[in-house]
Formats: sequence, C-alpha cells, structure tokens
Amino acid sequence: MYSKILIATDGSQLAKKAVEHGLKLAGSLEATAVIVTVTEMWTALDISEAWQQETIAAYETGAERSAQAILDEATELAASLGVACEGHHVRDRHPAEGILEKAELEDCDLIVMASHGRRGIKKMLLGSETAEVISLSEKPVLVLR
Repeated sequence: MYSKILIATDGSQLAKKAVEHGLKLAGSLEATAVIVTVTEMWTALDISEAWQQETIAAYETGAERSAQAILDEATELAASLGVACEGHHVRDRHPAEGILEKAELEDCDLIVMASHGRRGIKKMLLGSETAEVISLSEKPVLVLR
C-alpha cells in the first residue's frame, strides 16, 4: 500500500508518539521511513543589527544541533524496530512548506504527523502546521493526537 512514508517531527512529546506510530506502520508494511524536521529561518525582527552576525550564527548552530538530536533519536528508534530510515533536516523553511517539499522530493506516498488538536481561537492565534499540510498536500496525511 505505502512504500515510502514521511514522518514529520519537531521533537515534542506528541511528535515522538507520531514518530513511533509511523515507524511501526512502516515496519508492518515493509516501507522505508523518511524522518523530517524543519527549522525556520530567523527574521530581521528577531535580532538587532548590532548583534546580527553573532546571533545568526548562534541560531543556525543551535538549530542544527537540535535538529540532529531529534533525527538521531528517531533513527535510533527506527533501527531498534528494524525499519529502513533516512533522516533529513530541512533548513530555513516554514514547517508545512518544508514537509510538503520533502515529501515530493523523496517521492513519499504518505505523510505522518502529530496535531495538538487546537480549536477555535487557539488554532487561529497559534496556527496549525498540520492543518496547512492537510489542506495543501496531494498525498494522504495520517494525523495522530
């Protein structure tokens, strides 16, 4: 049914549950898993001009370190479950865009991700990457809460 499953994670506890579920699904289908974490680009509003170069470098170093830790944990779980897995850090992208682009590039046939299940004003104020992926994806999306 599915041969290549993209599993999106931000490293949160909820996302870790989606990673585990997605990896178990991949294992049961003998599919390859593609684990993706996305880090957004800093904005000029985030920093003052005087500290710009130092802050950009510190942000990029921290984002890379965090993404690698997230991917290492997910790929270790995949190995323990016997699932073929690739880890990818998508840099400087809006999360939903990065997830959708990577799913296309890697020719994935299913996207697995978590949702906090926010509703009403919280959803409007905080947004929902999952809702954006669902609305823009041409591929099936499995959402876990």
